[in-house]
Amino acid sequence: MAASSDTDRHPPIEDYSFISDCHSVALVSRTGSVDWACMPRLDHGSIFGRLLDWELGGYCSISPTAGEYHVSRRYLDQTLVLETTFDTGDGRARLIDCFTMVEGGARHPYQQLLRIIEGESGQVDLVLRIAPRFDYGQMHPWVRCHSEGHFTAIGGDDGLIIWSDCPLTLDGRHDLTVRFSVEAGARHYLSMQHRRPELIDPSPPPSPSTEELDQGLDKTVELWRRWCLDRTEPETIDPPVMRSALVLKALNYAPTGAIAAAATTSLPEAAGGSLNWDYRFSWIRDSWLTVRALGKIGPRREADSFRRFIQRSTAGQVDELQVMYGIHGERRLTEFTLDHLDGYRGARPVRIGNAATGQLQLDMYGGLLELAWRWTQEGHTPDEDYWIFLTEVVGLVAARWSEPDHGIWEIRGIPRHFVFSKIMCWAALDRGIKLVERFGREAPLERWIEARDAVRQAIETRGYDRNRRTFVQTLGEFSLDAALLLAPSFDFVAYDDERMIGTADAIIADLDRGGLILRNHDLPGDNPFLACTFWLTECLARQGRMDQAGAYFNRAMDTANDLGLFSEEYDVEHRTQLGNFPQALTHLAHIGAALALGEMGVLRPS
Repeated sequence: MAASSDTDRHPPIEDYSFISDCHSVALVSRTGSVDWACMPRLDHGSIFGRLLDWELGGYCSISPTAGEYHVSRRYLDQTLVLETTFDTGDGRARLIDCFTMVEGGARHPYQQLLRIIEGESGQVDLVLRIAPRFDYGQMHPWVRCHSEGHFTAIGGDDGLIIWSDCPLTLDGRHDLTVRFSVEAGARHYLSMQHRRPELIDPSPPPSPSTEELDQGLDKTVELWRRWCLDRTEPETIDPPVMRSALVLKALNYAPTGAIAAAATTSLPEAAGGSLNWDYRFSWIRDSWLTVRALGKIGPRREADSFRRFIQRSTAGQVDELQVMYGIHGERRLTEFTLDHLDGYRGARPVRIGNAATGQLQLDMYGGLLELAWRWTQEGHTPDEDYWIFLTEVVGLVAARWSEPDHGIWEIRGIPRHFVFSKIMCWAALDRGIKLVERFGREAPLERWIEARDAVRQAIETRGYDRNRRTFVQTLGEFSLDAALLLAPSFDFVAYDDERMIGTADAIIADLDRGGLILRNHDLPGDNPFLACTFWLTECLARQGRMDQAGAYFNRAMDTANDLGLFSEEYDVEHRTQLGNFPQALTHLAHIGAALALGEMGVLRPS
C-alpha cells in the first residue's frame, strides 16, 4: 500500500483532462503533467502511468518554476486539443496538448503526442521533465541521445522518438529534463512519437521541423472541427452535448470501429477499495448505446463501423458471441493483477483484462437487434451474411431468454433472472419480427412471436410489483434497478405508462443519494452511477415532469469537471469523481437526457 504522502499527491480524478487521436489516449493533470498515456493504442501498456503509481508509473510534466501561479484550462472549440494557461505574475504562457491527427486516421502511420508552450505576455520560467516507464511502470527504457534535443527511448515492444527545441539533458539513465523560459510570441515544442523499437534502432527518423509540428496542430484542429460540422445542424447542439459527443468519438478506435468503454483501468468505484476494473475494451452494450447516442446528432458512420467490427470479431458465429472484445477483436481478455503498482490513491488491486468477458449477459442481444433495426430504418438492407447473423441471434434469444444471467451490471456471483435482461430479450425478438415483416425474409416467425409473448408475460406477471407500481430488478423479487428506466427506449412500455411513472417514483424514493441515482442495492457502499441519473432525467422529461427532470439534470451536470468530462460514479460525501475516466456510458446518457430536455423546450444551446 502506498504511503500516505504518496497517496495524497494523486490529483482527484476531476483534475484530469482527456486527449486522443482515436488510437492513443492520455490524461493531463490541471498542472500540465501527463500522468497516463497509452500508445500506440488505448489498451496498450502505459508509457506514462503515474495515475496508478506515483513513484513507479512515469510522467511527462511541463510547469512553471514559480512557487505560486494561477492555472486555467479549456479545450479549443469543437476539438480535443487542450489549452492550459499558466499565469505567474511575471508572465503568462499557454500549453497546448494533443495527439496529432491525419487524413484517413485509421491508417495513421504512427502516434504523436505533441506539446507546445507559447508565451502570451512577460516571461515565464518553466521546467520540463520526461520520465517514460513502459509496460505499466515495469520497464525503465533505454534512453539515448542522437543529436541536440533528439532522443530515443526503447524497451520491450515500445519505442519513443523524443524531440524538443529546448536543450533536453539526461537526468540519470532514464529521464530527461530541461529548464527554459518563454517570452511573449515565442513557441517551444516537445514531440513524442511512438514507433516499434526495430524501426528506430539503431538510426531513428530525422527530427521534425517546427513548421511540421505547427502544421500537425492545425490539421488536428481542422479534423476535429470537421467531424463536429458533420453533425446534424451543429449550431443547434448544446456545447456540453458536443463535448460528450467528442469524447465518444475519441473512444471509437479508428482502425477497427471498436468503441472502448473508457480510457483507463482500475480507477476505483469506491475510494481505496477493490472495485477496480479494466474498461479499455469494447462492450457490445456500451458500444451500441454509444452509436445510438451519436446517431441522434448526426451521421451514423460509427454505427456501421461497429456493426462490421462485431461481425468480424465473432466470425459470424452467434454461438461464439461474447460480452466484450479487445479493440482489435481479441477474444481472450484474461484478467490478472499488477501487484507491483500501488493503485490510484492506494486502491488495489490494479487489474488488466476483464473476467466479465465469459459472463452470460442476455441484454447484449437486444442491443445488436436494436442497432440493426435503426440501421435499416435509415434505408439500408441486410445482405445475406448479415441476415443469417441476425436470425441466428434472434433464434438464440428465443431459446435462451428464460435462463438466468449476470445482467447489465455484471454481477459476479450466481446468475439471476434480471428483468432488464428479459426486457432486452423481448426487444431482440420484437426487432427480429419487425425485420422479417419489413423485408419479407424467411424466418421461424411463429416461434419468435410465441417467445416474445412469453417474455412479456414473465415480465408483467413476475417482474412487476403491483403494490408499489414498479418494475423490479429480478423476477419474483422486490429490489429495484435503475436500468429499468431504459425500458421505454426499446418500446417495451411507453414513458407515460402508469407502470413507468411508478417505476421512476420508486427509484427516486429508494435509489436517490444526494440528488443522484444508485444503480441498485447489490453493492454495499456503492456510489451514485452518473448514467442512471441522466436516464432518470430523460424518463421524467418524456413523462412531462419537467421540474424534476431539470433538477436531476442540473445535479448530474454539477458532477462534471470544468472541461465537461464525466467519470463513472460520484462520491456525494467527498464531492469527487470515481471510476474509470472519461466514461462513455455517462457521456452517452448525458446526450440522451439533454436532447430529451431540448425536445421539451427546456434546454437550449448556450
